[in-house]
Amino acid sequence: MMTYIGYSHYLILSAVLFTIGVFGVLFRRNLIIIFMSIELMLNSVNLALVSISKFTQSADGQIFVFFVITVAAAEAAVGLAIVISLFRHKQTTAVDEINLMKG
Repeated sequence: MMTYIGYSHYLILSAVLFTIGVFGVLFRRNLIIIFMSIELMLNSVNLALVSISKFTQSADGQIFVFFVITVAAAEAAVGLAIVISLFRHKQTTAVDEINLMKG
């Protein structure tokens, strides 16, 4: 018996991954985990764009994925630089312990 995996399965998987990413951003206090959660959310959007693009037989979603990947790469580079800078000054990556206004 063959099972058919339609685009709705990919969209459900994308929604689940996005939800996991949102919970990671909201409830975790480590900057590296927060950045990983943001990357997870961006990749879930990529999955949704590709699955809808395949369903509509259009390349627009797949082309837009390249722009999202570019933004994700820039976000990862800038985020890593910020984490390294904060760790050098504060010796921690916990969001609760970093207070930049006090100096």
